Amino acid sequence: MQLPIVIPRAVPLQRERKPQDNIPQTLPEREAVRSGIRTFLQARNVVPPLSMEELRSLTTEFVSQRQLDEKYTDYVGVILSSEVWRDQLATVPFEKRLLLLPKCMRVEAHCPAPFDEFGLLCKQCGQCSIQDLQEEAERLGYAVLVAEGSALVMAIIETGKIEAIIGVSCLSVLEKAHPYMEAAAIPGVAIPLLQDDCKDVTVDLDWIWEVIHLHSDDQTFRLNLDELRSEVQTWFENDSLRRLMGPAKTETAKLALDALAQAGKRWRPFLTVCAWKALLEGQDQPAPDDLKKLAIAVECFHKASLIHDDIEDDDDFRYGEATLHVTHGIGVAINVGDYLIGEGYRLIGECKSAGSQMASMLLAASMGHRTLCLGQGAELIWAQNPQPLAMTQVLDIFRQKTAPAFEVALQLGAHYAGADEETSEVIARYSEALGIAYQIRDDLHDMDSDDESDDLKAMRPSLPLAILGERTKAKPDEYHIVEKAWRREASDDDLAEIRRLMEQYEVRKRCQILQESYKEEAIRALTALDNPSLKGLLRRVISKIFTIEVQGWCSEFESRNVAGRPTLAEVAR
Repeated sequence: MQLPIVIPRAVPLQRERKPQDNIPQTLPEREAVRSGIRTFLQARNVVPPLSMEELRSLTTEFVSQRQLDEKYTDYVGVILSSEVWRDQLATVPFEKRLLLLPKCMRVEAHCPAPFDEFGLLCKQCGQCSIQDLQEEAERLGYAVLVAEGSALVMAIIETGKIEAIIGVSCLSVLEKAHPYMEAAAIPGVAIPLLQDDCKDVTVDLDWIWEVIHLHSDDQTFRLNLDELRSEVQTWFENDSLRRLMGPAKTETAKLALDALAQAGKRWRPFLTVCAWKALLEGQDQPAPDDLKKLAIAVECFHKASLIHDDIEDDDDFRYGEATLHVTHGIGVAINVGDYLIGEGYRLIGECKSAGSQMASMLLAASMGHRTLCLGQGAELIWAQNPQPLAMTQVLDIFRQKTAPAFEVALQLGAHYAGADEETSEVIARYSEALGIAYQIRDDLHDMDSDDESDDLKAMRPSLPLAILGERTKAKPDEYHIVEKAWRREASDDDLAEIRRLMEQYEVRKRCQILQESYKEEAIRALTALDNPSLKGLLRRVISKIFTIEVQGWCSEFESRNVAGRPTLAEVAR
């Protein structure tokens, strides 16, 4: 299909321009950089999204190889990231793309256009190129936004209606935007402005026109994670569970089904389905019953571990309700947990998979089960004679207790889709780092919680307490209180003092740094993946589990539009 290329009719007014010395100033120089990057990437198997580490490494290599001035490094990085996404952006339908233009492309002294909360409302006066670009993009089906502000763009991405972005902005904003685009794993081409003074700027217009019309007959499928997660939730309604698992004919089976239907975030079964869909060639096909059984099996293992944990930790409440051992006794609860484990393996065994796939799924489940028990065992043995634990010891318990559930979930979905050994190895590394980061997040939540089941009040191995112990060791009076908590001898006054000391020694900040480091480790593990769908999906999963705080970066936008701006919830509707 050939699309007409519309030549811009507007002739921008002449004005003085402030050059930006970290961008090549002549068009041939800029085109040489873009052409060189394309050749550079063709010789490498580079799969988006690129982490900051990957992007930095490739950028440094290109600058060195081409003997470019190091002042162009940031420019090269932005162009390189865009070129990596170029082919995938071409496959996204025009109606699922967003063209983001900066308001500073207007001729400010003569522009009659007003602003609203979403940006510039073009009056089509013909004085600048915004009108032509907007008209042509909208003719093709684009959504067009003439505005600055990262929060607004991220809110639009979160609606799931936009699957690719072409963004024009100053180099500094594009640099800051990369982590957020990478976190969303959304194809994006970034076109830098040739100045950064936020007024009457210029840009390579031909480049924008070229990218706007970039297309391919091969339309990609981008998973809508929110819709998929909602679908997975429906599989745990009572009618669906009984259809897939069979009727509950005994009291034990009824209690097990009730446990499965009980509230929960369903992250683990959700990951099973995500991995399967990402590895399929036809990703829009509906989930077969066998996949639903695998997802339920993952939740069976998870709910069994929670029932047993509640007994071992003497917790009386879960999801705001009395725990099973409180309502039906310890013996019944242990038995229901064991029954759920058996049901999980039964559901896996019922799947119609090739022998090698079935063996891989059963091995993944059994190894995960084994590792989880080793982690829980380490904690139980510690509880018999509680002593202060080092940060590394607590993290090792997290590695064994939390990470296996993520890995089993992903491995089951991947093996069911026919994943190879290399993919399984990446999933293992990714899951371990993700699981630890997830548990650190829970510990951070406990620092603000008054819930009786939080780790500090329940006196379980806690990362914040381990960090506080390391920071107070040289102060006997303070360390003595930390030791009392480890030995389960702390009073309410001691716990209040521990929370004060945690604030004094910035324990939260240290936990947050560790959480970020493990998130980054999970992202680095994805570098070895050759499958762009799986790589992008696993990157997006991290953003779904860990909320990203987005801030505006354009001073021109902030100064003009700080008042009267809608909330993100309103924008995203």
